[in-house]
Amino acid sequence: MENKEKKSGEARLMKGNEALAEAAIRADIDAYFGYPITPQSEVIEYLTREVPIRKEIKTVVLQAESEVASINMVYGAAGAGARVMTSSSSPGISLMQEGLSYIASAQLPCLVANVVRGGPGLGTIQPSQGDYFQATKGGGHGDYHLIVLAPASVQEMADFVFDGFKLAEKYRNPVMILSDGALGQMMEKVILPEEGSLPKTSAPWATTGKTKNREHNVITSLFIQPEEMEQVNLRLQEKYEAIQSEVRYEEIQTEDAEILLVAFGLSSRICQKTVDLAREKGIKVGLFRPITVYPYPYARLKELSNQVEFMLTVEMNAGQMVEDVRLAVEGKVPVHFIGRMGGMILSPEDILHKLESVHESQNTVNV
Repeated sequence: MENKEKKSGEARLMKGNEALAEAAIRADIDAYFGYPITPQSEVIEYLTREVPIRKEIKTVVLQAESEVASINMVYGAAGAGARVMTSSSSPGISLMQEGLSYIASAQLPCLVANVVRGGPGLGTIQPSQGDYFQATKGGGHGDYHLIVLAPASVQEMADFVFDGFKLAEKYRNPVMILSDGALGQMMEKVILPEEGSLPKTSAPWATTGKTKNREHNVITSLFIQPEEMEQVNLRLQEKYEAIQSEVRYEEIQTEDAEILLVAFGLSSRICQKTVDLAREKGIKVGLFRPITVYPYPYARLKELSNQVEFMLTVEMNAGQMVEDVRLAVEGKVPVHFIGRMGGMILSPEDILHKLESVHESQNTVNV
């Protein structure tokens, strides 16, 4: 569940992309490798401006020749035990999938931020949530998962950098911050984390040269013998099972809710207004926001299915997370969907109209 404790620290008015970049500096990253692409180019712009003038910072910031190059630079740096990250937007993240599969198989920690734009293809630079499947179901080849955090504010764009590195280093697994173009570009007050407040962890597995008291460290994702490859996969699956304990979510007015909206990221912010509008009309609506979309909060959604008439999933795509919601409730209640695509954003009134329409049709059927 979300940590609502009062924050202390330096307050600034920042864009989401800038807050993410500043948090990365304060997380004491050793390296950032990336390639500009709208709507996340401010990340590399901020880092290339700030790092050289802050002499105490020893971070390597490098614009690679492509997204393919940048993710493989991340692979190399992570293998050497560095705290490393990259960021991109939808088509760029698609190009990184092979490298991400390698990193996941090699069990290396890193942070990847995806500031999603409308797709498929080159699409539009407007915000979207069309990369949900790619982020949560593996994306690249093979049986692997990223840990995926979905921010809904500029504050969380900063907070999830720290949370992401904690999770990545705890599980030696890539972590993705699944944002969107609106969160990357909007300006809000943000309380920045303290510099140096994220201690570096040891990396005894890193390829930093053989010492007398251990064998060679070998980092690879190539296992020719099928028996060996299966053992690697079994170890990965065991890790993903342990990661299920890291599930996080937020609930708003669910205590007495008879109808539940389910939304992540920017869509969840819009749904908060819908909840207010519905309750002004006497309709008891609550909001459930997954913060981790992998691991997904299946168990809590299943519990909530015991108290509501139906759920309405709200997304900026053609209906992707709705499949996870239906898996969670196991057919106990109807799960409906409303969404827009291509960079178009639903209004609170759009969602309320759909909610009322479903509510009326269900009551008519019940009569």
